[in-house]
Amino acid sequence: MVLLLAVAQPANAETPLLILDLPAQDLEHALQAYSRASGMAVLVDRDLTRGRRAISVRGRFTAQEALAMLLTGSGLMARYVRNDAFTLQLPEVSQPRASRGTSARNAARINTSYATALQQAIETGLCRSPLTRPGSFRALVQVWVNPDGMIEHSRLVSSTGDEQRDEALVRSLGAARVERPAPSSLRQPVTLLLMPDTTGTRMDCTAGKGASGG
Repeated sequence: MVLLLAVAQPANAETPLLILDLPAQDLEHALQAYSRASGMAVLVDRDLTRGRRAISVRGRFTAQEALAMLLTGSGLMARYVRNDAFTLQLPEVSQPRASRGTSARNAARINTSYATALQQAIETGLCRSPLTRPGSFRALVQVWVNPDGMIEHSRLVSSTGDEQRDEALVRSLGAARVERPAPSSLRQPVTLLLMPDTTGTRMDCTAGKGASGG
C-alpha cells in the first residue's frame, strides 16, 4: 500500500475560520493544499485517490466544513482518527433488508419502478440550474442512496468538460431525493450515464417533474 502523508502543524482549537481559495483539481493535490491550510494530518491510500477530483472550495469555513465540501462528488468520506487527523474511505451506506418471499418477477418490476423514480429525482435536481439541464452534456456519475432516499454520496467519474458545470452537477446530486424506498437487491454505488440529446427534441424542465420532451 502506498500512502500519501501530508502533515502540517496541529490546528489550535481557537483558530479562526479558514479562508480558502482552492481550485478544482486532482483530489491528491487538493488534500495537500487543505492540509497546509488547516493543519490537519492526512493519511490516505494513494490508490484510493487516484483518478478522483475535488471541486473548488472558496470562502470562510471550519476545517470540517471545508473538508466535506472538498470531498463532494469524490465518492469518498472522511473518518477522523484525532481532532487533527483523518483518513479517507469509501462510504458505508446501509442497505435495506431483503423482503422474504419476493419472486424474481416482482423484484424485476420493483427494480424497474425504482430506476424510474431515481431517474426522475436526478433529472429534477439537474433541472434546477441551466448549467446542468438534462440533455445538454455527457457525464458518468456514481451515487450512493441511503434508506431515506437521499443521495448521501456521489462521485463524478468522468467530467462534463466544463469545470463550472461539474461543480453544479455534484451539488445538484447532493440535493436529490428518491420518492420511493430502494429495493433490497439494489447494489451500490449506482452508476449513471448522463447523455446529451441527439434527437434535436427540445427538453423542457418542469418544476417537480424533471425533464420531458417538448
